[in-house]
Amino acid sequence: MPGADLSGMQRVLGRIEEIKTQTTAAFRNAQTINGDPGKNKFIDVLNKAKNSVKQVALSNKTSYEELKEVIDKYADKYNMDQELIRAMIQVESGWNTDAVSNKGALGLMQLMPKTAAMLGVNPNDPIQNLEGGIRYISDLTDKYRGDIEKALAAYNAGPARVDSGQIPEVSKRYVKNIMSIYNKLRSAS
Repeated sequence: MPGADLSGMQRVLGRIEEIKTQTTAAFRNAQTINGDPGKNKFIDVLNKAKNSVKQVALSNKTSYEELKEVIDKYADKYNMDQELIRAMIQVESGWNTDAVSNKGALGLMQLMPKTAAMLGVNPNDPIQNLEGGIRYISDLTDKYRGDIEKALAAYNAGPARVDSGQIPEVSKRYVKNIMSIYNKLRSAS
């Protein structure tokens, strides 16, 4: 069919290849551990592979409790305060993994597609979205030498606007909202 959109089919085929790769590696690993491939049932190999990779099952509307472990992991990795990340997610997406802004920002941390591509993450994957967003705010905090408010303004409006001193009012309100929630969360803990 000329001009047919096969992107959905390509995603399915890509996922099949991904599963095939994971199960092949798990099967080889099981053979190495047990020595005899005849002793391993395919379902056992799949279960071992499933258990070796921790999956986080998320509904589209999540909570801090569902994501705490992931937030803690990446906040520690990128030297960020978990409560700041929590405040950002509250303001950015209201904990909705499927959130899309009117400007096209995606997911929990509301990553723009170009920013996600720069960070090498899939903005539609909640875990990758969190890692990318936390890494990005960490990079911005470093850029602005620990000035969290400038880093937040740059996260919202873009570093070029902050560097030029032309921070939009909407970004100033954004920073104020996050800082208010952040301060409440810090004083509660």
